[in-house]
Amino acid sequence: MRIATWNVNSLNARMERVTEWLELFAPDVLCLQETKMADDTFPAAEFTELGYESVHHGQGQWNGVAILSKVGIEDPVSGFGDGIEEDPDARLVWATCGGVRVASCYVPNGRSLDDDHYQYKLSWLDRLLAHLQANATPSDDLCVTGDFNIAPDDRDVWDPKVLVGATHGSAAERERLQALIDWGLVDVFREHHDEAGLFSWWDYRGGNFHKRLGMRIDLLLTSDSVTQKTERVLIERNARKGKDPSDHTPVFVDLTP
Repeated sequence: MRIATWNVNSLNARMERVTEWLELFAPDVLCLQETKMADDTFPAAEFTELGYESVHHGQGQWNGVAILSKVGIEDPVSGFGDGIEEDPDARLVWATCGGVRVASCYVPNGRSLDDDHYQYKLSWLDRLLAHLQANATPSDDLCVTGDFNIAPDDRDVWDPKVLVGATHGSAAERERLQALIDWGLVDVFREHHDEAGLFSWWDYRGGNFHKRLGMRIDLLLTSDSVTQKTERVLIERNARKGKDPSDHTPVFVDLTP
């Protein structure tokens, strides 16, 4: 079973590339972020033709998350469903696919440490943890994946100095990510790769991709039962090349039966 995540930075602009990638890599599950579509414009029929069921949680030109699955979509849930104030943005969708409870997450960017959006980011991560505590246990088969907009440690950014006093590497963000891990999830990429300089996002500006100036912010957080089944976890860097790429590239995990 192959589970992948990809922030496509507009599915409308990237549909041809997504279709090509699905045909080449044949993931069983693909989680998308930043679809930038409303639900009624999401190309579910096109994905059905490719063999994928889908669930989408969108809001038009901003945000938007989806799960595509060849192994079924059961119990889909949009957002936190926690009975308190609804998330104003379409950033989270859940479904059970092939027995694994999967989340496609688009964590808020945060903008800057003195911006209200940064506090929204922290509270969003707190709600994600609370949702897991209320609706799952660490012994469940779980894969919480997506664009977390957090570089987990200094290996995950080309120069740690650029994050001093900035978002994506602040202590509070990393503490929230660590709280998810302490609850019972694993940054499964790091179970297979120790080295620095392995990135999933590169700014479009300044030729950063070719200069290898990036960050690893697209994560697969798996429960122990899923982690134990992992054969490999890869960043598929080639999808960042060519015509009109997203600024992110897919990351995927392969699981044994």
